[in-house]
Amino acid sequence: MDTTDGRRRISVGPTEINWDKLDKMKFYSVGAGIFTGITVALYPISVVKTRLQVASHDVVERNAFSVVKGLLKADGISGLYKGFGTVIIGAVPARIIFLTALETTKIAAFKMLEPLKLSEPSQAAIANGVAGMLGSLCSQAVFVPIDVVSQRLMVQGYSGHAAYSGGRDVVRNIIKSDGIRGLYRGFGLSVMTYSPSSAVWWASYGSSQRVIWRLLDRDGTASDKGNVVLVQAAGGIIAGATASCITTPLDTVKTRLQVMGHGKRPSARQVVTKLIADEGWTGLYRGLGPRFVSTSAWGTSMILAYEYLSQFFFIFHSIFFSVTNLYYS
Repeated sequence: MDTTDGRRRISVGPTEINWDKLDKMKFYSVGAGIFTGITVALYPISVVKTRLQVASHDVVERNAFSVVKGLLKADGISGLYKGFGTVIIGAVPARIIFLTALETTKIAAFKMLEPLKLSEPSQAAIANGVAGMLGSLCSQAVFVPIDVVSQRLMVQGYSGHAAYSGGRDVVRNIIKSDGIRGLYRGFGLSVMTYSPSSAVWWASYGSSQRVIWRLLDRDGTASDKGNVVLVQAAGGIIAGATASCITTPLDTVKTRLQVMGHGKRPSARQVVTKLIADEGWTGLYRGLGPRFVSTSAWGTSMILAYEYLSQFFFIFHSIFFSVTNLYYS
């Protein structure tokens, strides 16, 4: 868990791990492999969510199961991984930027909040929320172009959308019609979607984790490794549910703007108006189910991997320096 002394600490039973003592290079290199594996496992959910969000009101595939069935019938398993190569190229640098900004901001936020003497859940919610928002803002410069290209690949040939030969073909078409700024279409909405989503996720995770711990650990005996994993997983699910419910309408509008081809220039307001006219307010929550599953599963998997990596490299760091000190003493 995060203590209130301004330093990132992860509690595993009685052990607290300081972020500033981790071996960052090893943390990022091993973490890149783990996060890539998580992306492989959860990517199909993103494809399904994106297709549901951009489908016209008369399309046959109206739910997640029919979308999966259509993809498998048309392209086999590979259909569930449309645009995956593009996402992997940008995922590693974007995640490094995000985690670095997240942790450095969190340290500063905790220090600024100390004089206010807030409760631990409130302090964690504010510090985590601010750090999550800033981390997302910093990573958007890399993430948005990847998002634009991958989403066009996800929906190619679906509901009237153009087909492409690959990521390079998408980039060429976008630059030819709109210039470099075309790769940042929907940037404002991306910031408005992912930054609040990240803020809500991290704030919910930080505060819910502490509330759950207080309920479990009233007698001081709950801090074993099994309970740590359960609390982290529960916090991730609560955070995913909260973030997806609040930000899905913005995500739906953003996705529609980003996949539209040349010549189609509706504003965000026009997209919202059309969605409501065609399907009512529920149209703004297209893909809520897959987005909730994706956000919760990805967030929970990420935080468990993140906490495990932090613990592992802190222990490695401690053993290394203990052995070094013994050798030279």
